[in-house]
Amino acid sequence: MTSPTLLQSAGASPPGTPGGAPSSLEHAALEILMPPASGSTDAPAKPTGKKIDFQFNPKELTLTKTAKWGQDPKAGAKKTGVQQFLGAEPAKLSVEMFLDASRKMDDSVVKAVEQLFSCCVPAKGTTEKQKPSPPWVRFQWGAIVGFPAHIKSVSVKYTLFTPTGTPVRAVCTVQMEEMGGEVERQNPTSGALAARSVRTMVDGDSLPSVAYAEYGDPTLWRALAEANGIDDPMRLPVGRPLLVPALEELDGQARA
Repeated sequence: MTSPTLLQSAGASPPGTPGGAPSSLEHAALEILMPPASGSTDAPAKPTGKKIDFQFNPKELTLTKTAKWGQDPKAGAKKTGVQQFLGAEPAKLSVEMFLDASRKMDDSVVKAVEQLFSCCVPAKGTTEKQKPSPPWVRFQWGAIVGFPAHIKSVSVKYTLFTPTGTPVRAVCTVQMEEMGGEVERQNPTSGALAARSVRTMVDGDSLPSVAYAEYGDPTLWRALAEANGIDDPMRLPVGRPLLVPALEELDGQARA
């Protein structure tokens, strides 16, 4: 099996290109995060300092987002009703990891696979509170930073072994699912006026910019702050989940 082509970081010139500087390769990685102690997906996760590094950068990424739509049937109507947005499923990210220890012929492939499998069991400290939660992960690759997610499944195919039977080459398919995905529209008697979503703050985000992106009106940043209990809008850490109520739910809330 041929190993995947190593992708160059964006903007770098290939080695030997006239007038170009040597390329700087950035390896992809899965950052492991500690789930919030409250068990809520609205609270920010804590960094653990642990990462699962990609030995080779992936050749492709598969991102899936599914919306839910419904309609109210009308008795005697010849045509179906207008489709209404009911919410969205959490986004899903699928990526393939290629592991190879054929040079050293050691157990590094086995250890890397065990590290991936460890993300499919409850994180330490969550079982004692009767709220077992998987470790959160975040895919990172240069300027690409994924959403906080949990590993839904890991599929491993070993393709090369030592004479003693130790796997030294493997292809791992890792499927991740977004934490804090959009919530379905609830029954009107529950008190929720409309569907809500959760947006993860990224570098450069601010409450006005999020309000403009979500509602087309940056002056609604105060309503966002109130919905999330934010006292200091100038200090919003990257990676913080931000609850985004539907526009009609903001009626009567604070506006600039």
